[in-house]
Amino acid sequence: MPRPLKPRTVGVVPEICHFKPRGVPAKKLKTVGITLDEFEAIRLADYEGLSHEEAAVLMNVSRPTFSRLVEKARVKVAGFLVNGTQLVIDGGNIEFDPDRACVKCKENMPEKRMERRKRSCGIITGCVEEETELTDAQV
Repeated sequence: MPRPLKPRTVGVVPEICHFKPRGVPAKKLKTVGITLDEFEAIRLADYEGLSHEEAAVLMNVSRPTFSRLVEKARVKVAGFLVNGTQLVIDGGNIEFDPDRACVKCKENMPEKRMERRKRSCGIITGCVEEETELTDAQV
């Protein structure tokens, strides 16, 4: 009997889960699917620029497992782009952790990444100001 799979922690669920080439009916396209944990791995590694170690901690998996997730997801996304197939983001053995995300914009970041986001996300700036108020009150 195989060992039960440990759920991977996901902080943000994508708002759009289906992608396809414009002008081609979905019925004529092959579908490539990536799971929500693979999506989260790409988001953390490529979009947020976290190291594999930092991202693995956020997803509650080992670093080698995180690296395998990123590799599988990159191959699937590359196949989607090169072959012009339909991409669907769905499924996977996940658990959603809303406590890890920003209350206003649902972004989750280690502290050192917050500085980068302050300049690029107006919503995060408001959140950082609230965090600063809490920090001042604690002092």
